[in-house]
Amino acid sequence: MTPLSEHGPLAAVLVKHARDAFISDEAIASQWKPLNFSAPPDFSRAIAEYDRFLEIIAGTGCEIVSLPRGNGLTLDSIYTRDAAIVSVDGVILASMGKPSRAGEPAAQADGLRREKWPIAGSIAPPGRLEGGDLVWLDEKTVAVGMGARTNDQGIQQLKALLGDSIDELIVVPLPHYPGQHDVMHLMSLISPVDSELAVIYSRLLPEPFRQTLLHRGYRLVDVPDEEFETMGGNVLALGPRECLMLNGNPKTRAALEKAGAHVRVYDGQEISLKGGGGPTCLTRPLERLE
Repeated sequence: MTPLSEHGPLAAVLVKHARDAFISDEAIASQWKPLNFSAPPDFSRAIAEYDRFLEIIAGTGCEIVSLPRGNGLTLDSIYTRDAAIVSVDGVILASMGKPSRAGEPAAQADGLRREKWPIAGSIAPPGRLEGGDLVWLDEKTVAVGMGARTNDQGIQQLKALLGDSIDELIVVPLPHYPGQHDVMHLMSLISPVDSELAVIYSRLLPEPFRQTLLHRGYRLVDVPDEEFETMGGNVLALGPRECLMLNGNPKTRAALEKAGAHVRVYDGQEISLKGGGGPTCLTRPLERLE
């Protein structure tokens, strides 16, 4: 595996197409309320949105690893970030904090093994840890949010699995936030887009962690309040300062561009806004280049 980061050029990424996660209008109708989607996604529109989203990802030249439908999975399985983590030794399977998503790590493991991606370990209950709560600040430093989906037992298991491959694991206590959806991950509050540039939502990001970022030399692009619920802070780095974000967040986009980033946008009413998952949630980067 190559050195770990959240901003290196994408080399391989794990995804699940909307047609395979959402399956049908009937599946959507039965699941969207229990899963706390804000509204039922329109199936055909979701497929069209995802096609365009995937075109942007594929345009980087990275390898696309696509997951099949799988049995016993839900609409949430479109958000592939959460069920796995990438370490220097391979993929670590998560332990989901949302019970309805419990089958996703095993389904991802099956798909990854078929494509010959190494599995380095897994988080076991009662430990909980989801991929959206983990951010690599550099190849030896990882930050992990502790909150609704990730607990101390999961973090301690992760620390043991990573062993001496890291120098520091920073635990970031996440605030309770009664927002539109049922979860806040650490990546809801920070998206690194280069080694010293990150998008944050400072109103909810714990101040000690914000100070850590500043001490590490980060320039911080702060999302305005009116663009937080529309996921202005959820930005996927396709490469250093090559950003992909949800359309409809013009202030955050302008601030990123002022900081020297190139920004692409996609329309995600069906695949992102209704389920509360932006471009980082829709992708599980498996490999990035230096």
